[in-house]
Amino acid sequence: MGSAGVYCVAMNNAQQILQSVFGYEAFRGPQDAIIQTVIAGGDALVLMPTGGGKSLCYQIPALARPGCGIVISPLIALMQDQVSAMRQLGVRASYLNSTLDAEEARTVERELLSGELDLLYIAPERLTQGRCLSLLEQASIALFAIDEAHCVSQWGHDFRADYLQLSLLHERFPAVPRIALTATADERTRAEIILRLDLAQAEQFIAGFDRPNIRYRIALKTNPRAQLLRFLKDEHAKDAGIVYCLSRKKTEEISLWLQQQGFNALPYHAGLPPALRADHQARFLREEGVIIVATIAFGMGIDKPDVRFVAHLDMPKTIESYYQETGRAGRDGEPANAWMIYGLQDVIKLRQMMANSEGSEEHKRAEQHRLNAMLGLCEITTCRRESLLKYFGDTLPQPCGNCDTCLEPVDTWDGTEAARKALSAVYRTGQRFGVNHLIDVLRGASNDKIKQFDHQQLPTYGVGKELDNTQWRSVFRQLVARGYTSVDLAQFGALRLEEQCRPLLRGEQDIQLRRDVGGNTTRQQTKSVLPADIDVGLWEALRECRRLLAEEQGVPPYVIFHDRSLKEMCTVLPRTPEEFSYITGVGERKLDKYGAAFLRAINEYL
Repeated sequence: MGSAGVYCVAMNNAQQILQSVFGYEAFRGPQDAIIQTVIAGGDALVLMPTGGGKSLCYQIPALARPGCGIVISPLIALMQDQVSAMRQLGVRASYLNSTLDAEEARTVERELLSGELDLLYIAPERLTQGRCLSLLEQASIALFAIDEAHCVSQWGHDFRADYLQLSLLHERFPAVPRIALTATADERTRAEIILRLDLAQAEQFIAGFDRPNIRYRIALKTNPRAQLLRFLKDEHAKDAGIVYCLSRKKTEEISLWLQQQGFNALPYHAGLPPALRADHQARFLREEGVIIVATIAFGMGIDKPDVRFVAHLDMPKTIESYYQETGRAGRDGEPANAWMIYGLQDVIKLRQMMANSEGSEEHKRAEQHRLNAMLGLCEITTCRRESLLKYFGDTLPQPCGNCDTCLEPVDTWDGTEAARKALSAVYRTGQRFGVNHLIDVLRGASNDKIKQFDHQQLPTYGVGKELDNTQWRSVFRQLVARGYTSVDLAQFGALRLEEQCRPLLRGEQDIQLRRDVGGNTTRQQTKSVLPADIDVGLWEALRECRRLLAEEQGVPPYVIFHDRSLKEMCTVLPRTPEEFSYITGVGERKLDKYGAAFLRAINEYL
C-alpha cells in the first residue's frame, strides 16, 4: 500500500479511536486538521482555549501512529491523574518523574522499550538528561507533545528554564513529529515558542480564544471578605472553585476564614510542604465542593471539568495570567463565573514587585506594559470579553452579553473638570505625593502634613470639596489606569504626570469616567441549576454511583464520567448496555467497566 493509502487508513483509524476509546462522535473545531497533520508526520503549534480539547490532539495521533507518544509536561503533581484517566480508557500510559523509585522507573523503561506503552509522560528536567535521551533513542517514538509550551517563553507568565533545552528534540529526533500546545500566548510569546523550540516549519493552529460559558465580572474592592462571602453564599454555596490571592500569607488566612464560614476550603502555595500540597491538590480533584485558595503556584494543567468559579481577591499582573487562571473554570462547557475585585493598592503592590525583580530593564518595561493592559481591562466601560479577546488578536462580531458591563452597562459621568483638578494637584505639589495627601489638598484638609509643606497656600487647595474621599480615589485610580499619571515606587507611591495628560490639562480634551458604586457593583446572578427535564433524584443517584466508583479506584469523579454524560443519562434513560453505549463519553472500555453499575443505578431508581 502506498504512503497515501497508509495515511488514509490512519485517519480512518483516528475517527475510530475517537469513538471507541474516548466515546465522542465527532472532532471539535480544528482538532481534525491538527490530528491529520501530526499523523502525517508534520509538526504543529496549537493554541486552543482551556477546555477546548487540546489533549486529544496528541493522544489520538499517539494511538494511531506506531510507537509511543512522549508527552513533556511540567506538572509532576498531575501526571498520576493524567495517567489514571488514560488507563481508565484502556490506553497503556505511564510516567517517568522523580516520584518513582529506581525499580519503578526501570519497570517503566522496560515497558517503553518492549513496545508496551501508548503514552509516556516525562518532566522536562528528566527528558534532557543523557540517560533519558539514550533510552528514547532505543525506543519507537510516535511523537513528542510539548504541553504548556508557553513555559518556554521568558516573556510568559509561567517561564520554566528546563523548557529552553527542548530544541534538542528536533536535533536528536528529526524524523519524529512534534506538537507544542498552550492555551495562552500573545503574539510575542508565540514568536518565542517558535524560535526556542525550532518550530519555524510547523503548521500553526490558532483556535478562537473565546470561552462563552464563562461570565466575566470585575468590581472594586470595598470589603473583600464580605464581597467574597456574598458571592459564594449567593451563587456557589456547594460548588468547587478556586480563589486566587497574591501572597502565601493571604492564601492561608482566607482559607482558614472560609473554613470558619462553613466552606470546605484548603490553602495551596509553594511554601507548603510538598506532601501537603499534593494532598490538597488530590482532594480538590477527587472530592466534590472543595475550594482551593491559592497563589499562582496552583492550577496549570488542572483537568477538573466542574470548577464552577474562579475568584481573584487581587488583580493578576498580566492578561495572560488572568485568562489562564479564569480558564480553569467551566471546562465542561457549563456556566461558570470568573469573578474579581481589585483596587489601586493592587497596582502599587504589583509595580513594587516588578521594581524589585531581577529582570532586565527591557523585561521590566514589557511587564509594565502588560500590567497596564490588565488594569485597562478592569477599568473598561465596554464589553470585557471583546477587550480580552482583542488582546490575543481575536475578535467578537458584537458585545458578548455575558459579562458585567454587558449585563449592567457602566454608568459614566463627565469627569473632565475633576480630572483637571486632580492633575493640577499632582503638578502643584511637585509630583512627590501619593493619593491620600493629594485628596487632602483637594478637599482642604488641615493636618500636620498639609502645614509642614505649606500646601494650604496652593491654588488647588480646597477646590475639590464637591467630591468625597472615595470619589476622588476613583478619579485618581482611573487616571492611573488610562495612563494620564503613573505611580513612582521610588517615591513611596507618589503620582507623576505622563505626557498623555497635556491635552486634558490644556482643555483640548474631555474625559468620561465610570461612576463607581459602593459595595458589590455586580447584581446577583442566578445560580446555575439542572435543566428542567432532569430528575434531581436520579441525578443525585448517578452522582453517588460515580463517587463510590471513584473512591474505590482512587481517582477523581470526572475520570469516571463528566457531568455532561450523567445529564445525558438522566435525559435518555438507557436501560440496556447497547443504549448505554450511545451516551457521550462512553467508549468500549468504560461500557465494560461501568455500564452495569450505572444501569443498575438507573433501573433501581426508576
